Amino acid sequence: MALEKKLTPENSEEKVRQQTAVYVYEAPLRLWHWVTVFSVLTLGVTGFLIGRPLPSVPGEAIDNYLMGYIRFTHFAAAYIVTIAFIGRIYWAFVGNHHARELFLLPIHRKRWWGELWHEVRWYLFLEKTPKKYIGHNPLGQLSMFCFFVVGMTFMIFTGFALYSEGAGAGSWQDQLFGWVIPLFGQSQDVHTWHRLGMWFLVIFIMTHIYVAVREDIMSRQSLISTMVGGWRMFKDDRPD
Repeated sequence: MALEKKLTPENSEEKVRQQTAVYVYEAPLRLWHWVTVFSVLTLGVTGFLIGRPLPSVPGEAIDNYLMGYIRFTHFAAAYIVTIAFIGRIYWAFVGNHHARELFLLPIHRKRWWGELWHEVRWYLFLEKTPKKYIGHNPLGQLSMFCFFVVGMTFMIFTGFALYSEGAGAGSWQDQLFGWVIPLFGQSQDVHTWHRLGMWFLVIFIMTHIYVAVREDIMSRQSLISTMVGGWRMFKDDRPD
């Protein structure tokens, strides 16, 4: 009979890894993940079209509001992903310890650096056997922090800075993010960096999908299904 036990702080990492299933990702965290997935996809498509508008639309310009709808969709998705990101930060404080993995890198631990190097070799097909992890492995944790946490923060700041130009001087967007534009030099510079940030996230998303599918097949634990149901399923009961 498979042993299923909810993860608690009292469980040691080595003891829990020998269980068949461990509850890792709580419902609010999984909801944030999928809301962010669809929001970022929407932002990517609409952002690309805002930077490179469609060459033409049928009829008179007064009869069409296509770019207006694209911009509205982009702004709505930006608000959704920002609120979700703030909620994700909140859940890092009130959720289980896996909810904090994206924000707190244990760089002070020698073992973490050793396992990080092992993961690099594993992804390069230089290691024959992967290790077992309950949450993110060290390389995944580092990648999520550098590409997503830092990248998403950058996109939120530069995006609302550009939005503040339309909202007007004195708006809350201008008061909170208006300083970003002179920091970069001018509005067009912020546009350029914001668009580069979009491609930065596109590369991360492509890599993330590849790694998720690869690890779901080749690693010793479930990956994709874990972000759906929350349970980490292990394929063997052998220790690391």
